[in-house]
Amino acid sequence: MSEILVVGGAGYIGSHVIIELLEKKHKVVVLDDLSTGSKSAILGGSFYQGCMSDHTLLNQIFTEHNISSVMLLAGDIDVNESISHPSIYYNNNVANTLKLLDVMVKHQVLSLIFSSTAAIYKSHSNTLISIESTDEPQNPYAKSKLMVENILKDYEKAYGLKHIIFRYFNAAGADPLVRIGYHEPATHLIPQVLKAASGRAHTLNIFGDDYNTLDGTCVRDYIHVMDLASAHVLALKYLKEKKKSSLFNLGNGKGYSIKQVSDTVKAVTKTNFNTEIKPRRAGDAAYVVADATKAKEVLKWKPQYNSLEDIINHSWAWEQNKSWH
Repeated sequence: MSEILVVGGAGYIGSHVIIELLEKKHKVVVLDDLSTGSKSAILGGSFYQGCMSDHTLLNQIFTEHNISSVMLLAGDIDVNESISHPSIYYNNNVANTLKLLDVMVKHQVLSLIFSSTAAIYKSHSNTLISIESTDEPQNPYAKSKLMVENILKDYEKAYGLKHIIFRYFNAAGADPLVRIGYHEPATHLIPQVLKAASGRAHTLNIFGDDYNTLDGTCVRDYIHVMDLASAHVLALKYLKEKKKSSLFNLGNGKGYSIKQVSDTVKAVTKTNFNTEIKPRRAGDAAYVVADATKAKEVLKWKPQYNSLEDIINHSWAWEQNKSWH
Protein backbone atom coordinates (compact mmCIF):
# COMPACT_ATOMS: atom_id res chain seq x y z
CA MET A 1 0.00 0.00 0.00
CA SER A 2 1.30 3.44 -0.88
CA GLU A 3 2.15 5.94 1.82
CA ILE A 4 1.99 9.72 2.17
CA LEU A 5 5.10 11.50 3.45
CA VAL A 6 4.20 14.52 5.58
CA VAL A 7 7.23 16.78 6.01
CA GLY A 8 6.60 19.00 9.03
CA GLY A 9 3.96 16.62 10.37
CA ALA A 10 4.69 17.44 14.01
CA GLY A 11 3.74 21.07 13.49
CA TYR A 12 0.41 22.76 14.08
CA ILE A 13 -1.11 22.30 10.63
CA GLY A 14 0.79 19.13 9.78
CA SER A 15 -0.44 17.24 12.85
CA HIS A 16 -4.06 18.08 12.02
CA VAL A 17 -3.51 17.00 8.40
CA ILE A 18 -2.27 13.65 9.74
CA ILE A 19 -5.50 13.18 11.71
CA GLU A 20 -7.48 13.69 8.50
CA LEU A 21 -5.22 11.34 6.52
CA LEU A 22 -5.51 8.60 9.12
CA GLU A 23 -9.30 8.99 9.31
CA LYS A 24 -9.43 8.54 5.53
CA LYS A 25 -7.35 5.34 5.88
CA HIS A 26 -4.13 6.64 4.34
CA LYS A 27 -0.80 5.27 5.54
CA VAL A 28 1.43 8.07 6.79
CA VAL A 29 5.16 8.65 7.16
CA VAL A 30 6.24 11.75 9.10
CA LEU A 31 9.50 13.68 8.86
CA ASP A 32 10.05 16.51 11.34
CA ASP A 33 13.11 17.94 13.08
CA LEU A 34 10.97 18.94 16.11
CA SER A 35 12.49 22.41 16.14
CA THR A 36 9.00 23.88 16.54
CA GLY A 37 6.82 20.79 16.32
CA SER A 38 5.84 18.33 19.04
CA LYS A 39 6.14 14.56 18.69
CA SER A 40 3.15 14.13 20.99
CA ALA A 41 0.99 15.82 18.33
CA ILE A 42 1.61 12.99 15.85
CA LEU A 43 -1.24 10.53 16.37
CA GLY A 44 -0.13 7.80 13.98
CA GLY A 45 2.17 6.69 11.20
CA SER A 46 5.92 6.08 11.01
CA PHE A 47 8.09 8.86 12.41
CA TYR A 48 11.56 10.01 11.45
CA GLN A 49 13.25 12.84 13.31
CA GLY A 50 15.37 14.95 11.02
CA CYS A 51 15.46 17.72 8.44
CA MET A 52 14.64 17.62 4.75
CA SER A 53 18.18 18.89 4.15
CA ASP A 54 19.47 15.45 5.25
CA HIS A 55 20.04 13.75 1.91
CA THR A 56 20.92 10.39 3.49
CA LEU A 57 17.80 10.34 5.68
CA LEU A 58 15.56 11.31 2.77
CA ASN A 59 16.93 8.51 0.61
CA GLN A 60 16.41 6.09 3.50
CA ILE A 61 12.76 7.11 3.84
CA PHE A 62 12.05 6.81 0.12
CA THR A 63 13.82 3.45 0.02
CA GLU A 64 12.10 1.97 3.08
CA HIS A 65 8.60 3.18 2.21
CA ASN A 66 6.37 3.10 -0.84
CA ILE A 67 5.85 6.88 -0.96
CA SER A 68 3.27 7.97 -3.55
CA SER A 69 2.94 11.65 -2.62
CA VAL A 70 4.60 14.24 -0.39
CA MET A 71 2.96 16.99 1.67
CA LEU A 72 5.43 19.75 2.43
CA LEU A 73 4.32 21.67 5.52
CA ALA A 74 7.75 22.33 7.02
CA GLY A 75 9.41 25.72 7.10
CA ASP A 76 9.81 28.90 9.08
CA ILE A 77 6.83 31.26 9.20
CA ASP A 78 7.59 34.28 11.40
CA VAL A 79 7.37 37.43 9.26
CA ASN A 80 9.30 39.63 11.68
CA GLU A 81 12.06 37.08 12.13
CA SER A 82 12.36 36.77 8.35
CA ILE A 83 13.01 40.51 8.10
CA SER A 84 15.69 40.36 10.81
CA HIS A 85 17.24 37.06 9.68
CA PRO A 86 16.45 36.45 5.98
CA SER A 87 19.26 33.90 5.71
CA ILE A 88 17.28 31.47 7.88
CA TYR A 89 14.28 31.71 5.58
CA TYR A 90 16.10 31.35 2.28
CA ASN A 91 18.06 28.38 3.64
CA ASN A 92 15.22 26.55 5.37
CA ASN A 93 12.33 27.41 3.07
CA VAL A 94 14.11 27.41 -0.30
CA ALA A 95 17.48 25.62 -0.25
CA ASN A 96 16.25 22.72 1.89
CA THR A 97 13.12 22.35 -0.25
CA LEU A 98 15.33 21.92 -3.31
CA LYS A 99 17.06 19.00 -1.60
CA LEU A 100 13.71 17.34 -0.95
CA LEU A 101 12.53 17.91 -4.51
CA ASP A 102 15.70 16.40 -5.94
CA VAL A 103 15.29 13.23 -3.87
CA MET A 104 11.64 13.01 -4.95
CA VAL A 105 12.67 13.24 -8.61
CA LYS A 106 15.41 10.65 -8.08
CA HIS A 107 12.86 8.20 -6.65
CA GLN A 108 10.20 9.18 -9.21
CA VAL A 109 7.74 10.41 -6.60
CA LEU A 110 6.16 13.13 -8.72
CA SER A 111 3.22 14.29 -6.59
CA LEU A 112 3.54 17.15 -4.10
CA ILE A 113 1.22 19.30 -1.99
CA PHE A 114 2.94 22.50 -0.90
CA SER A 115 1.84 24.86 1.86
CA SER A 116 2.32 28.44 0.72
CA THR A 117 0.90 31.68 2.08
CA ALA A 118 -1.47 34.54 1.35
CA ALA A 119 1.38 36.85 2.37
CA ILE A 120 2.54 36.55 -1.25
CA TYR A 121 -0.31 38.75 -2.44
CA LYS A 122 -0.22 42.49 -2.83
CA SER A 123 -2.07 44.16 0.03
CA HIS A 124 -5.70 44.82 -0.89
CA SER A 125 -8.13 47.34 0.50
CA ASN A 126 -11.44 45.78 1.50
CA THR A 127 -11.61 43.40 -1.47
CA LEU A 128 -11.33 39.61 -1.57
CA ILE A 129 -8.03 38.22 -2.81
CA SER A 130 -8.40 35.75 -5.68
CA ILE A 131 -5.67 33.59 -7.18
CA GLU A 132 -5.60 36.06 -10.07
CA SER A 133 -4.61 38.86 -7.69
CA THR A 134 -1.18 40.42 -8.04
CA ASP A 135 1.77 38.80 -6.31
CA GLU A 136 3.83 41.32 -4.37
CA PRO A 137 5.51 39.67 -1.35
CA GLN A 138 6.64 42.24 1.22
CA ASN A 139 9.02 40.20 3.38
CA PRO A 140 11.57 37.38 3.07
CA TYR A 141 9.11 34.81 4.43
CA ALA A 142 6.61 35.50 1.65
CA LYS A 143 9.38 35.83 -0.93
CA SER A 144 10.76 32.43 0.05
CA LYS A 145 7.35 30.83 -0.49
CA LEU A 146 6.92 32.46 -3.90
CA MET A 147 10.39 31.26 -4.88
CA VAL A 148 9.36 27.69 -4.15
CA GLU A 149 6.13 28.12 -6.11
CA ASN A 150 8.18 29.19 -9.14
CA ILE A 151 10.65 26.34 -8.63
CA LEU A 152 7.74 23.89 -8.68
CA LYS A 153 6.62 25.20 -12.07
CA ASP A 154 10.12 24.60 -13.45
CA TYR A 155 10.30 21.11 -11.90
CA GLU A 156 7.00 20.23 -13.53
CA LYS A 157 8.27 21.28 -16.95
CA ALA A 158 11.59 19.50 -16.54
CA TYR A 159 10.72 16.42 -14.48
CA GLY A 160 6.93 16.05 -14.57
CA LEU A 161 6.47 16.90 -10.89
CA LYS A 162 2.74 17.52 -10.43
CA HIS A 163 1.85 19.74 -7.51
CA ILE A 164 -0.91 21.50 -5.63
CA ILE A 165 -0.02 24.85 -4.06
CA PHE A 166 -2.21 25.98 -1.18
CA ARG A 167 -1.98 29.62 -0.20
CA TYR A 168 -3.16 29.57 3.39
CA PHE A 169 -4.85 32.50 5.00
CA ASN A 170 -4.82 32.50 8.85
CA ALA A 171 -4.90 28.96 10.20
CA ALA A 172 -6.72 28.79 13.52
CA GLY A 173 -8.69 26.48 15.79
CA ALA A 174 -7.91 23.01 17.10
CA ASP A 175 -9.09 19.43 16.77
CA PRO A 176 -12.75 19.48 17.92
CA LEU A 177 -12.11 16.30 19.93
CA VAL A 178 -9.33 18.12 21.82
CA ARG A 179 -6.70 15.51 20.91
CA ILE A 180 -4.26 18.11 19.57
CA GLY A 181 -4.09 21.86 18.97
CA TYR A 182 -1.53 24.64 18.78
CA HIS A 183 1.61 24.42 20.86
CA GLU A 184 4.34 26.77 21.96
CA PRO A 185 5.72 28.78 20.35
CA ALA A 186 2.30 29.80 19.02
CA THR A 187 2.77 33.09 17.18
CA HIS A 188 -0.66 33.48 15.58
CA LEU A 189 -3.25 35.91 16.91
CA ILE A 190 -5.92 33.64 18.36
CA PRO A 191 -3.52 31.64 20.59
CA GLN A 192 -2.10 34.96 21.78
CA VAL A 193 -5.57 36.26 22.65
CA LEU A 194 -6.46 33.03 24.44
CA LYS A 195 -3.21 33.18 26.37
CA ALA A 196 -4.40 36.54 27.71
CA ALA A 197 -7.89 35.17 28.37
CA SER A 198 -6.50 32.23 30.37
CA GLY A 199 -4.12 34.41 32.37
CA ARG A 200 -0.94 32.98 30.83
CA ALA A 201 -0.22 36.48 29.53
CA HIS A 202 -0.92 39.76 31.30
CA THR A 203 -1.79 41.78 28.20
CA LEU A 204 -2.73 41.33 24.55
CA ASN A 205 -0.52 43.50 22.36
CA ILE A 206 -2.20 45.00 19.28
CA PHE A 207 0.29 46.22 16.71
CA GLY A 208 -1.19 49.31 15.10
CA ASP A 209 -4.69 50.82 15.35
CA ASP A 210 -4.38 53.35 12.52
CA TYR A 211 -4.92 51.08 9.50
CA ASN A 212 -7.60 51.87 6.92
CA THR A 213 -10.07 49.34 8.35
CA LEU A 214 -13.36 49.52 10.22
CA ASP A 215 -11.69 49.97 13.62
CA GLY A 216 -8.10 50.74 12.67
CA THR A 217 -6.73 47.24 13.39
CA CYS A 218 -5.64 44.67 10.80
CA VAL A 219 -8.31 42.46 9.25
CA ARG A 220 -7.63 38.79 8.55
CA ASP A 221 -9.40 35.69 7.25
CA TYR A 222 -9.36 32.87 9.83
CA ILE A 223 -9.66 29.32 8.49
CA HIS A 224 -10.14 26.34 10.80
CA VAL A 225 -7.13 24.02 10.80
CA MET A 226 -9.34 20.95 10.28
CA ASP A 227 -10.81 22.57 7.18
CA LEU A 228 -7.27 23.12 5.93
CA ALA A 229 -6.60 19.46 6.62
CA SER A 230 -9.62 18.27 4.64
CA ALA A 231 -8.45 20.30 1.62
CA HIS A 232 -5.13 18.44 1.66
CA VAL A 233 -6.83 15.05 1.46
CA LEU A 234 -9.02 16.28 -1.40
CA ALA A 235 -5.87 17.53 -3.16
CA LEU A 236 -4.36 14.04 -2.98
CA LYS A 237 -7.43 12.66 -4.74
CA TYR A 238 -7.26 15.42 -7.35
CA LEU A 239 -3.60 14.78 -8.13
CA LYS A 240 -4.18 11.03 -8.40
CA GLU A 241 -7.20 11.35 -10.68
CA LYS A 242 -6.46 14.47 -12.73
CA LYS A 243 -2.65 14.45 -12.71
CA LYS A 244 -2.76 18.24 -13.06
CA SER A 245 -0.98 20.94 -11.09
CA SER A 246 -2.99 23.79 -9.60
CA LEU A 247 -2.99 26.70 -7.16
CA PHE A 248 -5.71 27.35 -4.58
CA ASN A 249 -6.52 29.83 -1.84
CA LEU A 250 -7.69 28.33 1.45
CA GLY A 251 -9.72 30.78 3.50
CA ASN A 252 -13.28 31.52 4.63
CA GLY A 253 -13.92 34.71 2.69
CA LYS A 254 -14.77 36.55 5.91
CA GLY A 255 -12.60 39.22 7.50
CA TYR A 256 -12.32 39.97 11.21
CA SER A 257 -10.26 42.74 12.76
CA ILE A 258 -7.95 42.13 15.69
CA LYS A 259 -10.34 44.03 17.95
CA GLN A 260 -13.25 41.91 16.72
CA VAL A 261 -11.32 38.73 17.48
CA SER A 262 -10.43 40.04 20.91
CA ASP A 263 -14.05 40.96 21.66
CA THR A 264 -15.31 37.57 20.42
CA VAL A 265 -12.80 35.76 22.63
CA LYS A 266 -14.01 37.76 25.63
CA ALA A 267 -17.62 36.84 24.82
CA VAL A 268 -16.97 33.13 24.18
CA THR A 269 -14.67 32.62 27.17
CA LYS A 270 -16.54 34.97 29.52
CA THR A 271 -13.24 36.54 30.54
CA ASN A 272 -11.70 39.98 30.42
CA PHE A 273 -8.11 41.03 29.79
CA ASN A 274 -6.07 44.12 29.04
CA THR A 275 -5.03 45.20 25.56
CA GLU A 276 -2.17 47.52 24.69
CA ILE A 277 -1.64 49.34 21.41
CA LYS A 278 1.89 48.99 20.08
CA PRO A 279 3.52 50.51 16.97
CA ARG A 280 2.85 48.84 13.64
CA ARG A 281 5.04 45.88 12.72
CA ALA A 282 6.99 45.87 9.48
CA GLY A 283 5.34 43.81 6.75
CA ASP A 284 1.81 43.73 8.18
CA ALA A 285 -0.92 44.33 5.60
CA ALA A 286 -4.17 46.08 6.53
CA TYR A 287 -6.68 43.69 4.97
CA VAL A 288 -6.15 40.08 3.87
CA VAL A 289 -9.31 38.07 3.08
CA ALA A 290 -9.61 35.13 0.68
CA ASP A 291 -11.64 34.33 -2.37
CA ALA A 292 -11.51 30.52 -2.13
CA THR A 293 -14.10 29.86 -4.85
CA LYS A 294 -11.72 27.76 -6.95
CA ALA A 295 -10.96 25.31 -4.13
CA LYS A 296 -14.67 24.84 -3.48
CA GLU A 297 -15.52 24.33 -7.17
CA VAL A 298 -12.55 22.26 -8.31
CA LEU A 299 -11.73 20.22 -5.20
CA LYS A 300 -15.33 20.13 -3.92
CA TRP A 301 -13.98 21.52 -0.66
CA LYS A 302 -16.64 22.32 1.95
CA PRO A 303 -15.36 24.02 5.12
CA GLN A 304 -17.20 22.65 8.15
CA TYR A 305 -16.16 25.14 10.85
CA ASN A 306 -16.46 28.49 9.17
CA SER A 307 -17.65 30.68 12.03
CA LEU A 308 -15.24 32.61 14.23
CA GLU A 309 -17.12 31.32 17.29
CA ASP A 310 -16.47 27.69 16.26
CA ILE A 311 -12.78 28.42 15.80
CA ILE A 312 -12.50 30.15 19.16
CA ASN A 313 -14.57 27.51 21.00
CA HIS A 314 -12.30 24.71 19.76
CA SER A 315 -9.18 26.74 20.52
CA TRP A 316 -10.45 27.59 24.01
CA ALA A 317 -11.18 23.93 24.75
CA TRP A 318 -7.58 23.13 23.83
CA GLU A 319 -6.22 26.09 25.82
CA GLN A 320 -8.04 24.86 28.92
CA ASN A 321 -7.06 21.23 28.37
CA LYS A 322 -3.37 21.74 27.68
CA SER A 323 -0.75 20.68 30.19
CA TRP A 324 0.45 24.25 30.80
CA HIS A 325 -2.42 24.54 33.31
